[in-house]
Amino acid sequence: MKDMSSAHFDRMFHALADPYRRSFIEQLAKGPASVKELAEPADVQLPAVVKHLRVLEEGGIVSSEKVGRVRTYRMRPDAFGAMTSWIEQRQLEMNAAFDRLAMLMAETPESKDH
Repeated sequence: MKDMSSAHFDRMFHALADPYRRSFIEQLAKGPASVKELAEPADVQLPAVVKHLRVLEEGGIVSSEKVGRVRTYRMRPDAFGAMTSWIEQRQLEMNAAFDRLAMLMAETPESKDH
């Protein structure tokens, strides 16, 4: 897993916290798109879309390229790799805790006193 600072995780989770940004991610998961193409279905003004996309870019989720007057955004191939690894690690730790609890419960006789 790539080492990520707490600040980078904060930016990433912040980027995912907004429903407009999540909808842009859903669109970009299907392929690259221009700011205008992203703005149309969202019914959002272009300056607001640019601000949302900047947050996604700062969060490491998307990248952009400008050719002429058109800025095109695309998902970063590694966008969710570190986040997925972090979540999987928490899941492993939680499962291990539940396994320890299950073993302890199996070893503890049930009390006949109700």
